[in-house]
Amino acid sequence: MELNLSRPICFFDLETTGTNVAKDRIVEISILKIFPNGNKESKTWLVNPEMEIPAEVVAIHGISNEKVANEPTFKELSKEVYQMIKDCDLGGFNSDRFDIPLLAEELLRAEVDFDMKRMVSIDVQTIFHKMEKRTLGAAYKFYCGKELTDAHSAEADTQATYEVLLSQLDRYPDLENNVKKLAEFSTHRQFADFAGFLGYDKEGNETFAFGKHKGKKVLDVLDKEPGYFGWILNADFPLYTKKVLTQIKLSQFSGKLG
Repeated sequence: MELNLSRPICFFDLETTGTNVAKDRIVEISILKIFPNGNKESKTWLVNPEMEIPAEVVAIHGISNEKVANEPTFKELSKEVYQMIKDCDLGGFNSDRFDIPLLAEELLRAEVDFDMKRMVSIDVQTIFHKMEKRTLGAAYKFYCGKELTDAHSAEADTQATYEVLLSQLDRYPDLENNVKKLAEFSTHRQFADFAGFLGYDKEGNETFAFGKHKGKKVLDVLDKEPGYFGWILNADFPLYTKKVLTQIKLSQFSGKLG
């Protein structure tokens, strides 16, 4: 089975310096772009993260500080990466919770105005966990009958993720071969940002999903406690969370003008 696409989708995987979305950096990125006509385009970059890769992380993905010392920084690669994913939907394995938030941070840090408003994302891990509850290696063996011998290589993980999704579509007749429907199915919960700090209530209003104002409408909190906005902007929150919060605040201002 092939994916039923109305526009291209980019499956991608990151290897990084760690798991902190706000602080860690990309050391390898691989993108597999699938076009509606079935054509494919792939690209893999090693990236100089401009920070030390901890030894325990090197032990996982095998990318040492020496290996990336002379590679381009993400800022140098950012325009090429963005051009490849621009006007596409996204797919990955645990991508909604990690890869997309971290990629967004890197792009915004490089002054690329990345926004998911016109994109949907398919998280193959979520589909897998809802159906079988396994890891990528187990998923690859279960669905494709193959061993993932080069796990934690971004290129191998990206290709495996794409193959797993195709096999999931073959195996589960109730999975609709439609990117938007797959994106909805593979999403645990809707958030206004990537990192899960801003959610929605039943009426679709943005709410805080953490801290003392958890569950409260963002606009209500910003109106009653204006200093909370400044605290978040100056605290260690992801750049994309700050961007979305700023957009919500500006919408309040424009609403008052109207």
